[in-house]
Amino acid sequence: MAWGIDLRPLRIPAFRRLWLSSAGTAFGASFTAVGIPLQIYELTGSSAYVGLSALAALGPLTMAALWGGALADAVDRRRLLLVTGGAMAAVGAALWLTAGAASPASLFVLLGLLQGCYGANHTARGSTVPRLVPGPLLPAANALDSTVRWLGPVLGPLLAGALLSVASVTALYAVNTLMLTLVLIPVWRLPPLPGTGRRRARLREAGAGLRYLLGRRLLWAVAVADLVAMVFGNPVALFPELSQRTFGDPPGGGFALGLLTAAMALGAVLAGFVSGLFTRLVRHGRVITLAVCGWGLAVAAFGLTRRLWPAALLLVLGGAALMVLSVFRSTLIQQCTPDALRGRLQGVMTVVSAGGPWLGQLAHGTAGAALGTTWAITGGGLLTVAAVLVLAALVPELTRYRAGVTPAPPPPAPAAS
Repeated sequence: MAWGIDLRPLRIPAFRRLWLSSAGTAFGASFTAVGIPLQIYELTGSSAYVGLSALAALGPLTMAALWGGALADAVDRRRLLLVTGGAMAAVGAALWLTAGAASPASLFVLLGLLQGCYGANHTARGSTVPRLVPGPLLPAANALDSTVRWLGPVLGPLLAGALLSVASVTALYAVNTLMLTLVLIPVWRLPPLPGTGRRRARLREAGAGLRYLLGRRLLWAVAVADLVAMVFGNPVALFPELSQRTFGDPPGGGFALGLLTAAMALGAVLAGFVSGLFTRLVRHGRVITLAVCGWGLAVAAFGLTRRLWPAALLLVLGGAALMVLSVFRSTLIQQCTPDALRGRLQGVMTVVSAGGPWLGQLAHGTAGAALGTTWAITGGGLLTVAAVLVLAALVPELTRYRAGVTPAPPPPAPAAS
């Protein structure tokens, strides 16, 4: 078995262009992932406010992802990627230009707009991959996509931490704006990706993805497993406080904040570099369960650590587990969904995979303020492990699923006219 990164999907030019745009988007967004929480913490002095920023992000992300899913099934997905990508660049520019006069309220508003644009863009992107890549290559394609989406958060936070030592948070937003503008070039060069031909995406149709998911035990179990990992086991909201109070960063942020933020992404990238070890596995549901357990254990141990480098190493291990979870979650969902419904179901999964971390930030920010960082992080990690094991026991279809062997859930019945 080949152990290196599985590059076979990059032989497909259209996928290669989509892949490049994912890399640039992730790199730019990683600068705001450092800048916005840091600026909120500096303005308020409270991790609870950092956690509350999740409320500003989650509503727009949820609505845009669901509506964007309906649009992705109805219109040309290339055009949708261009429109939503351009909107992300515009909001990034607003963050850059207003950084010097920012308030918590203005940051919450711009964060909500940015996450709304991201929700629709990510939905269109995820539903496009199966159009460009044949089924047997989907795990490898998702591994490549996940690798570059995580590579940005490796390099970005490290560069952001270095940049913060010589410049202000304004510089972080400037880099984000530049990258979000440049990634429109490979998207422009994608082939047409027409939808189903419906004239408009009606609100009733936006819920079709959720109805399809809830009607199939295997699919909703995958969604719940991902939520468990991201809500109970996501301590990112506590990184600004930990970096200063536990690991010695100065006010304004520094190396420790950049290292903690980058460590999970580094683990994911390292896992991507050896993706040949796991992209040919067929027990996708079992791999998902084990990956969530590995993530929870790494987070629980991280919460007990008081030295920076061991803490970073645990986050690296956790990030590798998240990478494996991401690859097989996406692959299983894509393989078990008909193309005419992929946009809408991808909208639901965008809410889960991208909205889950925001709920996790809210939970950890609130719990950290009330209980302290150790109890919030370690307790969340152990709860993650317990919850996914209970889920696997209640839904045995999850661990029994074999790609190419277990029949996919049936397509939905045609809607009555």
